[in-house]
Amino acid sequence: MIKIEASILSADFARLGEQAREAEAAGADGIQVDVMDGCFVPDITFGPGMVRALRPLLRAPLDVHLMVVDPERHLEAFAAAGASRLIVHQEVCPHLHRTLQRIRALQVEVGVSINPGTPLAALDEVLELVDLVQVMTVNPGWGGQPFLADQLDKIRRLRQTLEGRGLHTAIAVDGGIDPSTAPLAVRAGATVLIAGSSIYNSGASVAESVAALRAAAKLGLRTV
Repeated sequence: MIKIEASILSADFARLGEQAREAEAAGADGIQVDVMDGCFVPDITFGPGMVRALRPLLRAPLDVHLMVVDPERHLEAFAAAGASRLIVHQEVCPHLHRTLQRIRALQVEVGVSINPGTPLAALDEVLELVDLVQVMTVNPGWGGQPFLADQLDKIRRLRQTLEGRGLHTAIAVDGGIDPSTAPLAVRAGATVLIAGSSIYNSGASVAESVAALRAAAKLGLRTV
């Protein structure tokens, strides 16, 4: 089954709780909270307080994507706030193996993300430590960017590597996911689709947008 997560980075910040609950009611399998520090990426967004505020409103997992330098400084705070999974970027973790072990010790799911310009080889020694690998199909920093189709080959190669090692690690795709790109990502091997602007937009309701993504993902499955 393909999972769909709603990124609240594209939601109405004045009513984030309401919009997160709308996505959950529409059948989203999780809510992604994109944490930005103005250093690793240009913008500044949420802290542990936002996760703490959302947690009692939702049954869905809260997937915290740490687009920050020195993410090790914040792991405990986000886990205590109610994160279900912590995702760190390979590019900012000089001791990535240790960082992933620390996340596991906090008893939350472990995720690692790689930017479009980062080779898969950078994760070769840590794949056994993670529950999810998140492949960025845009350069991180803001929502609404176009999908980078050249990352599809990276997703395919990652799927082959995981299967070759007998690992059942989830592959998430983040960036530019909409009904036209979702089947491509699924066909390449993605199992989690993270979408922001294609869920939170003025052209359709959240429920309609999640349903459209779900239908598009099924199209990708039929061609696998």
